Amino acid sequence: MLILNLITQEWKKSYRAQGFYKNLAVSIMLGFFALYMAGIFLFLGFSLNEILEKANNKLNPMELFNGAMLYLMLFGLAIRFFMQQLNTFDLPPYQVLPIKRSLLINFLLLKPLTNPVNYFLLLVVVPFSIKSVIGYYSALVALRFVLSFIFMVWFNSLMASFLKRKFGSGLLTSILIFVILVGIFELEYLKIFSLFNLSKTIYNFYVLTPLGLVIPFLGVGAAFALNKWFFSQNYYPENFNRKIKGDKTVTANLSFLNRFGIIGELISLEIKLILRHKRTKSILYMSGFFLLYGLIFYTQKAYTNSNGMLFFVAMFMTGLLMLMFGQWLISWDSSHFDSLMTQNIPIRTYLNANYYLMIAFNIICFVLTTPYFFFGMRIVYIHLAAFIFNVGVNVYLLMYLATYNTRRIDLSKSSAMNYQGTTFKSFLIVVPIMLLPMLIVGTISTFFSPAAALWTLTLLGITGILFRKQLISICVNQFNRRKYKLAEGFREGE
Repeated sequence: MLILNLITQEWKKSYRAQGFYKNLAVSIMLGFFALYMAGIFLFLGFSLNEILEKANNKLNPMELFNGAMLYLMLFGLAIRFFMQQLNTFDLPPYQVLPIKRSLLINFLLLKPLTNPVNYFLLLVVVPFSIKSVIGYYSALVALRFVLSFIFMVWFNSLMASFLKRKFGSGLLTSILIFVILVGIFELEYLKIFSLFNLSKTIYNFYVLTPLGLVIPFLGVGAAFALNKWFFSQNYYPENFNRKIKGDKTVTANLSFLNRFGIIGELISLEIKLILRHKRTKSILYMSGFFLLYGLIFYTQKAYTNSNGMLFFVAMFMTGLLMLMFGQWLISWDSSHFDSLMTQNIPIRTYLNANYYLMIAFNIICFVLTTPYFFFGMRIVYIHLAAFIFNVGVNVYLLMYLATYNTRRIDLSKSSAMNYQGTTFKSFLIVVPIMLLPMLIVGTISTFFSPAAALWTLTLLGITGILFRKQLISICVNQFNRRKYKLAEGFREGE
């Protein structure tokens, strides 16, 4: 009964929050996207049997699926570590009530397991087990097959929470996880060690042996026990504070920027804001993975003749940091926006600082994507055109359109799977910036030539660079028109 009351209170807390109704449009859009993905997963679930039968003549579909389970577990654990939000619970109001501490901790740990998103892949697993596993084995084996997948989901959710709470999600931890995953794939590729064979043996035992599911169930119990142990050591906030020894700064000395006057100081403050807050840092880390986006398209012959898509990919990668930070360019300062507006800082100076910062982001991303030049001169020309277009056009569009984002952003929360501060306007900002150049390239390439398309966007970018002062003046006027609405929106919070 007490657990039911806790669930009811959490539910009331969510829909009574001010941000619930402001995020309603985003929630509806995400709901339609979820229905679309559910349809794709269901189709894949019913088609997976035929796909796997054609993939290998020696192993049946369930054996192939079981061979991939450890890969799914490791990949899922890594994704959850980077993207899963840590569940929070306002303990102090309950600590003065006659409620056992263990009950509150159990509720905190088990609540994420009730999230429907965790079971989205069951739309693939259940149809596959009905159509394939029952056909090859029996209904009981199919049931154990589904349960083994559910236990894997529970283990990943609990273990990711423990690892994130214990070790944090800093840069070194992220690099270590990335190196481990790459190492495992490399060992498989070089045929030194086969995780596929190990996975097939383990999960065949789980599924085909009547008591095999005891082992993954014990694994879930061990992950739960680790979380319980962690909270037994860190139940009170003071315990966390004792771990912090000294006041170690997380940013390097950026005093060299001060020589550039107020603009340099503002750039320095923005860089420190990025490196000191969880949400901005998580965007920074995820950007590293998105830089590999080109490997999906540049290696596929299907996209060789799709000039619009190739330009989209190049523009996205060479302007990755600019695009991810730029759409919330002003919202990053939402917590101290009122103070910023009362300082003796001209709006033009503030926007110039952000302009130079985004130009620096573009240069960094362009340099990091130069290894793609090995794919040929065509990619070199596309990247150069995309870089110039980002610097000469998209940077101004982001500065102008960012004034329409009036939602306050909580920088202490991770950005992964976090839509706080996001509205339908955030999606609309991306449309002209990303899709319009893609359509221009595709249209001009069809009626004229790919070279003409690239030259068109390059000349647009060069024009934007030459008329920088005039375009920034337009952004300054737009900011002045919107600054009071921005301030009002930022004050509302959640």
